[in-house]
Amino acid sequence: MARIDVASWRSWTACATSVGSSVPLLCVLPEDVLIKVSDALEESHYSDGDYIMRNGSPGDKLFILSQGQVKVLDNEESMMVCVLSRGDCFGDRALQGDDMRSMSVLAAGNVTCLVIDKEFFKKVTGGLDDARKNPSNKAKSKAEEDGTAFGEMSLSSFQVLCNLGEGQYSHTQLVHLKSDPSCKFALKTIRKQAIQSPGQRERMLAEKHILMDLHSPFIVRLHCTFKDARFLYMLMEACEGGDLWILLRERGSLEEDAVRFYAACVLEALSELHGKGIVHRDLKPENVLLDQRGYAKLTGFGCAKKLGSLHRAWSFCGSVGYQPPEVILHQGHSLPADLWAVGMLLYELLNSSPLFSDSEQLKVYTAALKGTDELEFPKTISRTAAHLIKSLCRLNPTERLGQRNGVKDICKHVWFEGFDWEGLQKGTLTPPVIPNVPSVSDHGGSSLLAETHTEAAPFDDSGCDIDF
Repeated sequence: MARIDVASWRSWTACATSVGSSVPLLCVLPEDVLIKVSDALEESHYSDGDYIMRNGSPGDKLFILSQGQVKVLDNEESMMVCVLSRGDCFGDRALQGDDMRSMSVLAAGNVTCLVIDKEFFKKVTGGLDDARKNPSNKAKSKAEEDGTAFGEMSLSSFQVLCNLGEGQYSHTQLVHLKSDPSCKFALKTIRKQAIQSPGQRERMLAEKHILMDLHSPFIVRLHCTFKDARFLYMLMEACEGGDLWILLRERGSLEEDAVRFYAACVLEALSELHGKGIVHRDLKPENVLLDQRGYAKLTGFGCAKKLGSLHRAWSFCGSVGYQPPEVILHQGHSLPADLWAVGMLLYELLNSSPLFSDSEQLKVYTAALKGTDELEFPKTISRTAAHLIKSLCRLNPTERLGQRNGVKDICKHVWFEGFDWEGLQKGTLTPPVIPNVPSVSDHGGSSLLAETHTEAAPFDDSGCDIDF
């Protein structure tokens, strides 16, 4: 299964070559053929629960998700393999000659797909065999790897470039595919021995399931997971531009336009989360990463929780200075806990330091419980920005901006007036900072994963020694 830019598919007549390069299966095709393929795309609509593909059915179409989400099911065990969303492609093996489907795809809500018939594809392209025989095509290995949809990969498929960070129970490395050095990922390695308690295992599984269900361009993506006798592994999207905490340390307080851009990215991420009834609970600059383009993506889902029928949670979690009063007082909290954190994030980005900070945690909690209404903000924060922050940081969660209509209310605040939301969503808006991302050769000193880890296979929720 491959990922493409749906908006680009609709404008192939103008930019067929650039789009084709983003679709591994099609990047071997010349521009004139890509245009013919784009002209043949037809829209198909499906309702919640409809089978778009069934295991054992003829492989005669390629599908590109235009709207909605689908679940990919492994029929041998009737287990969900992954969730695909706008911009994802499935059924592409039919174009490579597979006559029968090996998995089922089920609509999760209302779904619109762009579809092309296998026979027409063969007619206009003459098949892919001739193009694949060209050894000079740099995208060949990438196409072959993407065709496996990670399912046939193991740790030996990757090579380490450098360490990205250390956590209490884990460490994260930047890796790339041996077959395609330009295809990089972040590999998070978790020690099984460090997560022995049932609560720790539940949080680990919850993080995995939440991330596998999220497919937003503003959320760091979890591609797949592995396990072996000692470790669990999470292969994630690589964001090599650093995080907002690093950006603040390097540049000090940010200009309002820059903060507006990053805040908009975060709000897009929270819109996806809250729409699925998930509260993040650990929003802070360190958990907002920048990708190679400079767009911000939300990460740090160790505290995230899918709210149940009560629509509330009671865990004491999050980072000091960003926790809302209802979390501090153990009163039970819900989605508005994230709205408070958005206000705290805005303040820190605009002022280069947290609103509530002290070497003693008790003093931080005491200040947070007093709220923001009586606080005088520094001149670095404009009147409209201050109004937005205070509207998000009401002591009573039911009074916070966004409580009624969610993130939409925040986006309509006067502080965002004139902001190009459509450009942000399409990825055409220029970021305030373009990261200087090093090339693979710049990292140097890479080591093979196989030298430090045993061979690993995809892991699920059963069959390992910590009773996952």
